[in-house]
Amino acid sequence: MATSSGGGGASLQRSIGWKDAFWMASGVPALVLFSIGGIAATIGNPSWVIWMLSVTFGFLQAFVYAEIAGLFPNKSGGASIYGAAAWVRYSKIIAPLSVWCNWLAWTPVLAIGGGLAAGYVLTSLFGADSAINSWEITLLPLDFLNAGLTLRINATSIVGSAILLCVFIAQHKGISAAAKLQSIIGLAVLIPLLVVGLVPLLTGDVLSENLLPLVPVAYDDAGNVIDGTWNIEGTTLFLGGLFIAAWSAYAFETAICYTSEFRDPQRDTVRAIIAAGVVCVVVYTLVPLSFQGVLGVEGMLQPGIVDGSAVAGVMAGMVGGGSIIAKIMVVMLFLALVLAIMTSMAGSSRTLYQGSVDGWLPKFLSRTNEHGAPVAGMWSDLGFNLILLLMSDYLFVLAVSNCCYLVFNFLNLHSGWIHRIDNANANRPWKAPTIMLWIGGSLAFVNAMLLGAGANVWGEGTLRSAIIAIALILPVFWYRHYVTDKGQFPSKMLDDLSVGGNTDLSVRKAGMLPYITLVAGVTVVIIANQVFHL
Repeated sequence: MATSSGGGGASLQRSIGWKDAFWMASGVPALVLFSIGGIAATIGNPSWVIWMLSVTFGFLQAFVYAEIAGLFPNKSGGASIYGAAAWVRYSKIIAPLSVWCNWLAWTPVLAIGGGLAAGYVLTSLFGADSAINSWEITLLPLDFLNAGLTLRINATSIVGSAILLCVFIAQHKGISAAAKLQSIIGLAVLIPLLVVGLVPLLTGDVLSENLLPLVPVAYDDAGNVIDGTWNIEGTTLFLGGLFIAAWSAYAFETAICYTSEFRDPQRDTVRAIIAAGVVCVVVYTLVPLSFQGVLGVEGMLQPGIVDGSAVAGVMAGMVGGGSIIAKIMVVMLFLALVLAIMTSMAGSSRTLYQGSVDGWLPKFLSRTNEHGAPVAGMWSDLGFNLILLLMSDYLFVLAVSNCCYLVFNFLNLHSGWIHRIDNANANRPWKAPTIMLWIGGSLAFVNAMLLGAGANVWGEGTLRSAIIAIALILPVFWYRHYVTDKGQFPSKMLDDLSVGGNTDLSVRKAGMLPYITLVAGVTVVIIANQVFHL
């Protein structure tokens, strides 16, 4: 059965259940390894608390996303698509901005994961100090974005590109085949992650002195690690940790990217996101707790932990393994990164696909192949990330990406109550308790605060670069809507808006509340940016 017909070829096909979507999202737990060292190096002892808080925020937000996904059983692409349908009545530009920010948040996982995976391959085969790991050709300085940032070609970018091509090929045969492959890789990744999280706790290797006191890290005049204080600087570091953790800990919402491919979307949607959320709560609690409890802050500050290159060896040591276990951990970590890449390409390409079908993004992105895979979106993902792989600082890419992610979350958490007002009579296969909509709306403002305060921690150019990236949707949407579509939305998108029995975009039952919310959100970002600084 096919749904959501695009601009050419076949369409997305109803061929999976909630378990398949769960495995498609199974790369999300592995994202904890992307920034576990970076957050610990930034904040120190409270880093394990940051991960627990962040994944709890993500889990609470998931209830809003589960409800709005159920309103649109024929849409793919995730929460931003369902949220855009709420905002379109109030602003033609806010709706595509939500979709664009979601894609900008998700797609860099391909480049970041590909670069880290390539680093593991090259280090394992040739050694960290080998000539093949040290050569590079600088193509273009990007100091106007961030000091020291460049575009360059090196072995990491070349091998990373090959890894992305392999993932592209694996997903070319559609969602069903990809889900089967990811279920196999997912088990090979989740089991070791759970072992690493549980074994040190059971053996008593997690030491309380490595977790306490809960104060931010500081340094004396000699550069030694000391306990800091909860002043403005210390609080800013904590908020910066929550800022960057959100990129990983909220990400299991990708489980609802496949609504139009579920055989039974009314049942499968909520099951997929809640199941993915439960696993992430467990992993994002146990793994950071064990890592820090065993290593302590000084151990987490080692360069190999901060950049991720020594994580596999440390994981082997945490479970009492020798060289063979260390090699197995390297393979597991490589598979974890590949799994994250597969999860990202599957979700972000469907965001591009549905954004095109709904009239937000260029029309060619709605093309699928004979297997129902959104190949135009996949090719776009691939091309964009081949460029990102040339970036010299992947952590900067992650920070800019996360600015976009928090903007998306702000808009879509508020779309829950907007849908309740504008589409009060719509059929809701699963209806979140009203208190969860209030909690989601409150967390949206928490995310706005993290955006304003946290971006300062990761470089002066972070927020500025994110604003530039977000603004690129303006000419993209203008061309699609006013040139390609002559100022009219596709009939398919308008049909979807009839879930509440009202297709007239001029009817805005929520009145001024969405506009007041937007102004309040921008105000929170500006105040947080000015108050919290280093």
